[in-house]
Amino acid sequence: MTTYIVVADAARARIFTRDALNLVEKESLIHAEGRLHEGDLITDRRGADVHESMSTTSRSSGEEGAASRHENELFAKEVAQRLYTARVENSMEKLIMVAPPKFLGLLREKLDNPTHKLVIHTLSKDLSKAPMADIQNAVSDLR
Repeated sequence: MTTYIVVADAARARIFTRDALNLVEKESLIHAEGRLHEGDLITDRRGADVHESMSTTSRSSGEEGAASRHENELFAKEVAQRLYTARVENSMEKLIMVAPPKFLGLLREKLDNPTHKLVIHTLSKDLSKAPMADIQNAVSDLR
């Protein structure tokens, strides 16, 4: 029985498979925009005047954090699509999701219903940059 384990944050997703107790990293997805600050994701409405503060521009437009949230949603959708593909190819029988709370919520939102039904555990923790041994320890009791 193959269990998929996705360990993600807004910038990186690592997809593991587990048969019995053996954890194998199957795929790694990188979303560089997830590492950028809000000001780096939006452009100044008048053409990037270096003397004007970006923070006042984003606040006055009422969209503070909107660009970051949009990038996070795009990446969550990409990860959910990979999980959907694994499900329809019948290679995933169970799913464990590990991510910081905010991104975990986005990922849950983006899963289709049949894939969501395969989720057996979620762990609200950022292990996306953790060594394999730490990830193995974190999910070893989750069955």
